[in-house]
Amino acid sequence: MFYLLNILIQMKILLNNQTLIKTLRPFSDIGFVPTMGGIHDGHISLIKKSIKSNKKTIVSIFVNPKQFNSIKDFKSYPSSIKDDLTILKRIKKLDYVYIPKFKHIYENNKRSNIKIEKKYKILCAKFRKGHFEGVLDVMNRLTKKIKPKNIFMGEKDFQQFFLVKNFIEKRFDTKIIGCKTIRNRNNLALSSRNFLFKKKELKQVEKISNKFLKLKIKIKKIREINKFLQKSKKEIENFFDIKIEYLENRSIKNLSKSNKYKGSRIFLAYYFKDIRLIDNF
Repeated sequence: MFYLLNILIQMKILLNNQTLIKTLRPFSDIGFVPTMGGIHDGHISLIKKSIKSNKKTIVSIFVNPKQFNSIKDFKSYPSSIKDDLTILKRIKKLDYVYIPKFKHIYENNKRSNIKIEKKYKILCAKFRKGHFEGVLDVMNRLTKKIKPKNIFMGEKDFQQFFLVKNFIEKRFDTKIIGCKTIRNRNNLALSSRNFLFKKKELKQVEKISNKFLKLKIKIKKIREINKFLQKSKKEIENFFDIKIEYLENRSIKNLSKSNKYKGSRIFLAYYFKDIRLIDNF
C-alpha cells in the first residue's frame, strides 16, 4: 500500500461514492476524463487539457463489463491500477482519481433502457451488439455522480464521442470536449490495446496503420470514395492477411456514408492477432 500513500501527496484517490460526493460537493468547475485504465499518452493529453480548462480535474478508472460483447475481450483488457497510478501521480495539478467497483457504479441494479437509434447501428455498433448502450449507460451514471462542467474524450473512437456527446449534452449541463487522436512517431493511434502486442507485432500494426493513412491522400480526387475503399479493403486484407470489419467514408456531422472528402473521415476497424483495433482520419 506504500505506493498508494505516496501518490496521495500529489492527488487524492476516491474509492467509493460517499467519498466522491463529499469531496466534489464544493466544486462546480470540474473537468472529467473517463478511462478504463491502460493509461497512455493519449489519456495524458486529455488530462492536461482538462487541467488547463477547469479548476479541478478528476480521472476515473473503471473497466466497464457492460460495454464488452465478449468475455474474452473483457478479461484480456490491459489495465493495471498500480501502473496507472504510477503514471498519473507524475501529472502536475491532477486533483482526483476515482476507482470505483462494479457495485459503486451499478448500485441501484436497475436495468438500463438506453437504446441506440437504428440509423446509428453502423460501424462499431453493427459489429459489437450492446457496446454503445453499455457506454452510454456508464457515462450517464458517472456524469450523475461527478457533475462535471466538461468531459474530455479522444476522437480515436469518433462514433463513441459522437454518441456520448449527443446523449449527455441533452440530459446534463455538461459539455463533451472532443480531442484529436494522439499518434506515436510511426503514426499509430495510441490505444490501451497496443499494450497487448509484442514489439515485432507492433511494428507490423504500424505498417498497416500507415497503409490506411495513405488512403486519405488517395481519395482526395476520387468521386466514388466508398467504392474505392471497398476495393482497397480487399487488397489490404490480402496483403497483410488481416480481417477488416469496415472501411468507410462517413460525414462527421451525422455519421452518414459520404463520397465527399471535406467534412468526412475514413472509419475503420480490423483484427490483428485476434486484437481489434479502430481508427479514423
